[in-house]
Amino acid sequence: MLKELLTSTAVQEFIQGALAKKMDELQVSSALAKKYSFDERAAIMDYMALVPKFREKFGTGKAFLLCDKLALEQSTAQDIGRYKAELWPSGPDAGSTVHDLCCGMGGDSFFLPSHLHVTGIDMDTDRLDMYAYNNRALRGEGRTFQADVRDIPSNERADYFTIDPARRATEGDNQRDLTNFTPTFAEVLEIAKRYRGGMAKLPPGYPTGEIPKDTEIVYIGGHSDCRECLVLFGEMAKAPGTVRAVIVDKAGKLAAQWSAERDEAREVRAEAEQRLFEENFQREGRDRVYRTASSQSDLPLGELSKYISEPAAVLVRSRLFGIAARTHDSAAHLISEGIAYVSSDSPLPSPGFTCFEVIDHSELSTSAVRSMLSAHSIGKLTLKLRGVKLDPDAEIARLKPKGKERAILFYTRAYGEKVAILAMRYEE
Repeated sequence: MLKELLTSTAVQEFIQGALAKKMDELQVSSALAKKYSFDERAAIMDYMALVPKFREKFGTGKAFLLCDKLALEQSTAQDIGRYKAELWPSGPDAGSTVHDLCCGMGGDSFFLPSHLHVTGIDMDTDRLDMYAYNNRALRGEGRTFQADVRDIPSNERADYFTIDPARRATEGDNQRDLTNFTPTFAEVLEIAKRYRGGMAKLPPGYPTGEIPKDTEIVYIGGHSDCRECLVLFGEMAKAPGTVRAVIVDKAGKLAAQWSAERDEAREVRAEAEQRLFEENFQREGRDRVYRTASSQSDLPLGELSKYISEPAAVLVRSRLFGIAARTHDSAAHLISEGIAYVSSDSPLPSPGFTCFEVIDHSELSTSAVRSMLSAHSIGKLTLKLRGVKLDPDAEIARLKPKGKERAILFYTRAYGEKVAILAMRYEE
């Protein structure tokens, strides 16, 4: 069987040696041909390609895990996993058993506190084999149970649960329908009633209007991304009715966070705006109108000020960037509706914002932008687009910037009209 092959001492010692020697694909194939069949060689080489990836993703050192490409793609990485581990209850009355529902290869269990005893539950026997092997390697226990998570027998109970509903069926299939997964979120709500508390991992764009008010919503990511919308239930929800945006560092330590009471006005876009946003999200590359973040906000509109800032992805997804901006500058505002560029009189701090000091601005025409670049001796450009549709590489070639200085050029909108903004990265 494939499992026995990949977990054998002979194969793992070969892979460890091949990686240490930095053998190329031909050398690996030739060495394996002396002992293994064509199909076995293919399986070993596919697995070998995953080894550096799962070691980096989970920080497992030289340990071997059992997985395939899809299982690895779908698993929670170590930075998010380590942060979520801090959310679990502790103490004598905290409970001690957890169900990892739709457990996959086990990423959501790897970093659970040691006082919690976890059982992986899934319908897929291959995933259960992965889960058992990996958790024995990393946690010293690997209990599994095969079942449909919507219909777990009454004799198989636990205090808490964690669940990551399936959203992709095949490798590389990037599921765009944010509500189409198994079990459905409505079914997750029913599952949650069986436990004292738990957490559900949803895609960051999941419509928050469908999430009950007695839960806590946590958007989690790094400095430049938002990877999870985590819903906390029961005892896990320490602040029910709130939404939180969290940035973690590479080690999973909290770098920054913001929170607020849930507000329907912030959560629900007008139907037309939501449709426009989703249609744009479906487009690829240069066909996108908004290449980066766009979002509804409670910030007012205003003129371009001394600074322009990009909110962190978790602030955009949580719709808390207006609150975060106003904390540092009460006059912070947008320059155009629906585009997440915040303008302010004072610089907005990182990691919540990437801040730029405005040098100049002009109408968005080739002659006007060329003139502005020439006036400031700008020869090297980084072009940022929001609310403007064009090919950035072709546009820079068309502008033909000449000069000794480097700058950021924003093509965006002010009060809905296209505008070019020249800026420099603000250094705190």
